[in-house]
Amino acid sequence: MDIPRKSEARKRRIRRIIYGVLGLAAIGGITLGLSRLERAVPPVDRNTVLIDTVKRGLMLRNVRGMGTLVPEEIRWVPAVTNGRVERRLVQPGAVVRADTVLLELSNPQLEQETLNAEWDWKAAESSYKDLEVKLESDRLNQEAETARIVAEYNQATLRAEANSELAKQGLVPELTLKLERVTAEQLASRIDIEKKRLEKSRESIDAQLAVQKTRVQQQRAIYELKRSQLDQLKVRAGVPGILQSLLAEVGQSVIPGTNLARVSNPARLKAELKIPETQVKDVAPGQEATVDTHNGIIQGRVSRIDPAAQEGSVKVDVTLTGELPPGARPDLSVDGIIELERLTDVVYVQRPVQGQANSLVGLFKLEPDGQHASRVQVKLGRIAVTTVEIIEGLKPGDQVILSDMTAQDAHDRVQLY
Repeated sequence: MDIPRKSEARKRRIRRIIYGVLGLAAIGGITLGLSRLERAVPPVDRNTVLIDTVKRGLMLRNVRGMGTLVPEEIRWVPAVTNGRVERRLVQPGAVVRADTVLLELSNPQLEQETLNAEWDWKAAESSYKDLEVKLESDRLNQEAETARIVAEYNQATLRAEANSELAKQGLVPELTLKLERVTAEQLASRIDIEKKRLEKSRESIDAQLAVQKTRVQQQRAIYELKRSQLDQLKVRAGVPGILQSLLAEVGQSVIPGTNLARVSNPARLKAELKIPETQVKDVAPGQEATVDTHNGIIQGRVSRIDPAAQEGSVKVDVTLTGELPPGARPDLSVDGIIELERLTDVVYVQRPVQGQANSLVGLFKLEPDGQHASRVQVKLGRIAVTTVEIIEGLKPGDQVILSDMTAQDAHDRVQLY
């Protein structure tokens, strides 16, 4: 006789349902438990991060820039005339005097023009002397003629006086006496005329000699100019100092105004610093500065700020007031720090990797156990090269991580080991 199996199949189906419900309940419980567990705290190696303690006190607000030492006195030596470079007599870096010859140029045309100008000058001088002799001779002839007429006048006067006495005695006719007197009067008039002619002759001599003298001076000036240009074919330094560069090569042709060399005074240097344009707004002339030559520190003072920005920076000149260290020379790379102001009794900390002035940043502050750090919101104030003012979020004595923690942006707490 067969036993019905329907009840057993039903029991197996019920057991499967029960097991499924229990499994779903277990999975839900595990999921709920895991969701309630705290997120794991990521570990951070203490030796790989920068930790600093918040302080209160004096904070020096400053900006930093890189730059070079440049001479305060630079003389560019130009070409005065056309020429061809024949020799380079001094190499860059040499100590030169004002009369040191740096280059020798050649210009055959200028040499010929100088020679012609010299002969023109000498010819003008000879013409002047010849004219002077001729005019002096004419003047002497005029004086001689005047003297002759004066003598005739004196003779006519004496004859008139003698005839006057004789006419009183009846020995000379009255007509003869009148003729002698008329002759004396005519000679007196001629004396006045000859004296005026002599005076005009002297004025004419002076005028003619002045014209010729001017021509002589003109020819001499032309000669001296040509001679000076010829002499300047030997290019001299002009000032004592260091020859920084020679810009002309042997065989090169140059024209007037071409810069041939640069000479500087190494005893007077200044620093040209490039300050980021975002930080230069508070820089002003007269502010104190220090310049690091990597061989010593020099004190200085801001003397000039370039009015325009170039490639994201502004050029600032710092006049050096301290003694130059050994090895200081033009074009030497330097680092400079300009002191903007001194902030007293402020809360500050070393400048973190991220964060700008007057901004809000998240920093990890160490907890009392020293093993964990939690993220806090910190409001920054004024910023210096290495420090930053704390407005809110931290107090003196707090320790914070200043390194880049962007890898932990998903976490608000880290563990230091």
